[in-house]
Amino acid sequence: MTHHEPGVLPDTVRTARPPGAVGPVVAAEPLRHNAKNDATAGIWRIRGTRGSAVLKVARPPAGPTGGYWPTSDEPTHWNHWRREALAYRSGLAGSAYAAGGIAAPDLLASADRSDGAVELWLADVTGTDGFEWPVPDLAGFAYRLGVGQARWAGRTPEYGWLSRRWLGGYLTDGPSRSVDVRDADWDHPLLAAWPRAVREELRRLWAHRDRALAAAEAAEPTLCHLDVWPANLLAADTGPVLLDWSFVGTGALGEDLANLVLDSFTDGLLDSALLPDLATHATDRYLDGLRDGGWTGRPDAVRAAVARCGAAKYAWLAPAYVGRAVRGDLGSSAYRTQTSPAAVVAALTPVVTLLADWSRTALA
Repeated sequence: MTHHEPGVLPDTVRTARPPGAVGPVVAAEPLRHNAKNDATAGIWRIRGTRGSAVLKVARPPAGPTGGYWPTSDEPTHWNHWRREALAYRSGLAGSAYAAGGIAAPDLLASADRSDGAVELWLADVTGTDGFEWPVPDLAGFAYRLGVGQARWAGRTPEYGWLSRRWLGGYLTDGPSRSVDVRDADWDHPLLAAWPRAVREELRRLWAHRDRALAAAEAAEPTLCHLDVWPANLLAADTGPVLLDWSFVGTGALGEDLANLVLDSFTDGLLDSALLPDLATHATDRYLDGLRDGGWTGRPDAVRAAVARCGAAKYAWLAPAYVGRAVRGDLGSSAYRTQTSPAAVVAALTPVVTLLADWSRTALA
């Protein structure tokens, strides 16, 4: 990881206004994040003369055409660029799932910059990265999430900047998902690791993805984080910390759980052999959390919502990877470790198998 010393600091850091607890900036370490999201100008761990903090800078839309992950001034847009700042300033980030013992980093300071951007100074939380958590710990987080989301079942806070219909907006106007797959590609020898019944179901899901989305959006609502995956989890001494509140808004009971289960493995940073175990135990623990949080609905409805939300969000994944793997064009990722088509296909086998199972529920 590159460290920037004084005199070579990025302009965004050099012109920032650190809080008194940090003091003048001594060094800046850029932190891994989705650099394709137009809303984020950068994230750094800042070391000052008095302490350290994390600086995250959100920027307004650059123009009407947007980018790979286009952002918006519209408060309910799936990628409204000011949302995370508002979530921290309002206290929602820190209190949303407090009933389940889930925290957010403390907000040390925030400021509107002269260039139109917003800077957030967050406590520099230390702890074990979510990709290092064993299955029982991830399932334990799912329990806490269930307790926290039970509070919001059937309603969400009255904030005008919360995302609405996030999943539909993300799928319609979000990051480009190039799906260039031919019928013959599904039978390519490279795909032999995926059982034929799985491939056929994934083709059906892609063809009927609008049905899956409609089913997902019909589920019971709650307050969702909408980006729950190991990269946004830390195990601090005081308990689990959930990062990146840029998408927070109305979603379905089980929607965040579906993302945690599947997105833990899509980039190959966790052993995909663990996926079936995580899917089972995390779902059971999430339902336990909902019950202990006071929710009295039907567990089968939430299990179905998990499947429908997961199938709808990731309907594109298999056809996209089929076409790209067959052509030897897997693109790049800030997270994925596998590079060869065969390695990627093999790592995704448990992922697409679960996705096919979810599809059968979503399209029933």
